[in-house]
Amino acid sequence: MTPAFEKLQKHLKQLPGLGYRSSERIALHLLVEKPDRLPALVAALEEAAKSVRRCTRCGNLAEEDLCGICGDERRDHGLVCVVEQVPDLVAIERSGAFRGVYHVLHGKLSPIHGVGPADLNLAALNDRIRGGTVRELILALSNDVEGEATCHYLTEHLPADSGVTATRIGFGLPSGGGVLYADSVTLKSALDGRRTYS
Repeated sequence: MTPAFEKLQKHLKQLPGLGYRSSERIALHLLVEKPDRLPALVAALEEAAKSVRRCTRCGNLAEEDLCGICGDERRDHGLVCVVEQVPDLVAIERSGAFRGVYHVLHGKLSPIHGVGPADLNLAALNDRIRGGTVRELILALSNDVEGEATCHYLTEHLPADSGVTATRIGFGLPSGGGVLYADSVTLKSALDGRRTYS
């Protein structure tokens, strides 16, 4: 293979979810099988790099100051779902089950990896809370040590006079899943997240 091909493959391999074989397959597809698709891909990447940025309010992807969700007056702006990353927001949005707004932290606290409060999108969240429109924070962070630590930090640092309630999403057994094959963490979460059956 040529040096230019190897350079392209190396850069593709750095993308999440792509290994050596996948990056090689994509590079060959773009350069050999479908070279007519390459200019459009390059143009789309350049356009996205110029125009896509973080929403100034929530941290979601946006092309204006506010993303489409924050700019939508039909949403419940008092109900804020706090997520780790933009793909988490996308997953919840896709479900159609939530009509509030979001706040993207862009990570979670992890002292082992050198991620502290200053590395997260917390200043904008504090501004929203101080603005007085937020009544509930739904903490939709992962059910692991770092996620729990981040939830604890957020609830501990809520201003006492804010009147904001912090809630945690429930975790547990997937729909159609049985108890027999569930791991201990999932079972504990299912029991802890139980609600009144009616």
